[in-house]
This record gives sequence, structure tokens and C-alpha cells, in this order.
Amino acid sequence: MNAPNVIDMPATAKPLDGPAGGTWHSQMPDDKAMLRAAVDLTRDLAVARPGIYWADMLASAAAGYAALAGAILVSSPVVAVLLGLFASLALYRALLFIHELTHIHKDALPGFRLGWNLLVGIPMLIPSFMYEGVHTQHHARTRYGTRDDPEYLPLALMKPWSLPVFALTALLLPPALLVRCAVLVPLGVIIPPLRTLVWERASALAINPQYRRRPPEGTFARMVFWQELACSVWAIALVAASIAWGWRPLLIALSVVSITALLNQIRTLVAHLWENDGETMTVTAQYLDSVNVPPPGVMAGLWAPVGLRYHALHHLLPSMPYHSLAEAHRRLHAHLGLDSTYPKASYRGLSPLLGRLASSTMKAR
Repeated sequence: MNAPNVIDMPATAKPLDGPAGGTWHSQMPDDKAMLRAAVDLTRDLAVARPGIYWADMLASAAAGYAALAGAILVSSPVVAVLLGLFASLALYRALLFIHELTHIHKDALPGFRLGWNLLVGIPMLIPSFMYEGVHTQHHARTRYGTRDDPEYLPLALMKPWSLPVFALTALLLPPALLVRCAVLVPLGVIIPPLRTLVWERASALAINPQYRRRPPEGTFARMVFWQELACSVWAIALVAASIAWGWRPLLIALSVVSITALLNQIRTLVAHLWENDGETMTVTAQYLDSVNVPPPGVMAGLWAPVGLRYHALHHLLPSMPYHSLAEAHRRLHAHLGLDSTYPKASYRGLSPLLGRLASSTMKAR
């Protein structure tokens, strides 16, 4: 994957830290110049490059599984922990390609969806159907930030204790997925009401507790069937192998994936400002409620990989391949300038964003 470009800023310019709270609202007029520039300046960047996608995904998955195997096999606890942490980061990157799968055209990367599911989605019990058909609702113009958005909660307006609870519940995701795939899905075959409940409430990577998923249809329903079958067979095999030969490998694997889930949940906390309370929003308001963490900082590439450090830009150009976002950001930043709307969605890093969110919950209280 190409290294992100560093933005050249005037020596007198201070790093931007986004809009101050309360300086924008859901129905603020759209910045048509920014929206037009986002399309016009990036047309040549919109083609997904299979060589980058395959190489990045395969390398991330291979490194993650190798480190996980090392964490299981080594006798030194310190080395096992270090390998486990590395495995979490590598598998985190491999797993986040599920986000790309929801946006790329079905013919853009032949075989990539199948390959990703076989190598990453099914082994980690998070097949692509859990995000496909869900994440696109988050990008819908009239759904974003409303009660119909599966991926939005007004976290900035909630109680302060909601933030650590929101983050730490991610640690329970891997064992919950194991129970879902090994127990609930097979039982749902003979208990239709349970099958309906599992589909509606436990088959989407959503954070809105009010979200209910509609039944799959057509070719998507067939894809769901085969992915569910593969995940159930794999989950049952994992449990059977643990009963026969010991639980240590599975417990270590669940711990590694739990850290991966925690990383993603922390990233989710700062993917948006979470300041909208259910109103429909203009595209520009959605952009300013989202977050870019561009260079020169380097850590964002670890906690927001696969282009997610440019999350606000992604909401302007949802179909832009992740490997093109850095160049798209450079062009828009240079063209629109520091006095435009565009840089107001840029932030320094993770800590300032978490601090802003925590401060917002205290003020809301």
C-alpha cells in the first residue's frame, strides 16, 4: 500500500482541530464548492487496484495468523503477549477490509469477496454479510445520524459512563459470536422464531440498539446461507477440537480477537463527533460530524487503518478506494485551502478526539 502523503502547510498555520462544539448544525447549507471539488478533482483516483487490495489483505492476514500461532505455541508469557498484541493489530487491519467490501462494485475486484471471507471473515466468525446491506444505510442521505441509522448513537449527548461501557462491551464480541454461530444459528434451523430473532438482532455490525435487520432476499439471501453454514461448521469444529484437545488455543485466540474488537470500538468512538440527536442532516453537516486524522501524525495508520483515518472524506466519496484517499485528501486540501470548510473535519489524533468526546458528555450531563 502506498504511504500516505504528508500535507505541506504554511509555517504559520496551526494544526486544525475541527469545528468547535456548537458551530455547525444538522441543516447548515451544503458547501457546494467543496462537494463539487470532491468529485471533480478525484475522478482519476476512483479505480480500485486489485494488486494493492490482495497484497495488503493477504499480508495482513498471514502476519496475524502467524503471530497468533506463535502466541499459542511459545512457552514464554511475555513473548506470547507481545505476539498476541501484534496478531491483534494485523488481524484488525485484515478484518477492516469488510468496510471496503460494502462499497466497491461487485465486478471491481474479482474473487476478493470470496477470498476475504474464506481467509478472514469466516475464520473470525464475522462474514461479509454482517456489514453488507447494513453499512450502506449509514451512508444514506436521509438516514445518517437518525434513529434509522444502524451505526449512529448520539454518544456526545449521553452520560459519561456510557463511553467506557460502549468500548469495553467489545471484549465480549468474540465469545458472543462463537455462541451465535455454534449454538443459536443451528438451533434456528429447527426453531423459526429463534432464527428470526438472531437475524434481526445479532446479524449486523450495528451499534444502534433500536436497529432491526430486514430479512435477506434474492442472491444476497443465498450468500447469507452459505456464509452462515460455513461459520457454523467452523465454530462447531473449534468447540469440538477444544473439548478433545484442550481449551488453551481457543481461549488465546478469543483474547486476541477481543483486543481487535476493542481497537475497532475505540476507533468507532472517534469516527464521528456523535453530536446529532436524530435529525436529518445535510451532506456538509454529515461531513463535519465525521473525522479525518491526516498526516503528519503516524499513529492513526495503526488505529484507523485501510483508509479509515480519512473517515470524513470517505463520507464525501464513499466509493473511493482506500488506497486513493490520501491523494484525494492532498488535492482537496491544496485546492480548497485552510479557510474553507474542508479542513474543519481534520483533527490531530486519538487523544484530543477522546478528550473532546468525554468533555461533551460532561457538558451534556
